[in-house]
Amino acid sequence: MYETVSFLHSWWAYLVLLVLIIATVKFIVGISSKQEYGATDFRLALFTLIVSHIQLLIGLVLYFVSPYFQAFGEAGMGEVMGDSTLRLYLVEHPLMMIIALILITIGYSKHKNKRLSNQKFKTLGIFYGIALVFVLSRIPWSAWF
Repeated sequence: MYETVSFLHSWWAYLVLLVLIIATVKFIVGISSKQEYGATDFRLALFTLIVSHIQLLIGLVLYFVSPYFQAFGEAGMGEVMGDSTLRLYLVEHPLMMIIALILITIGYSKHKNKRLSNQKFKTLGIFYGIALVFVLSRIPWSAWF
């Protein structure tokens, strides 16, 4: 089961990263070029929200079936924090990804209350942009390549 969930989590991450990059760039361009916020922009924001939430669910399953999680129970918090690999997979990566997901969710929720296109783009651009930075900061790049 671990291998299947790990495979799914790894490949879905490419989709999440791609959609988050596209959405962030689109919203920043929308701010700078004073575009009108339209249905396509709404769909992109919603799709980004959905794929990132699906990734969270896959990641939570992976977290609890992972051999790293078993090591957490055996080694204890002190050893986990002392080992950079365990710390990345058990603390840093999950925490930063959850924070990024919270930012995406807040940005999406706040943008719906805005009336003007520029305000919508600005809200989405800021929250999705910060979330993108958080995601990029804690991706286990050595496992990706």
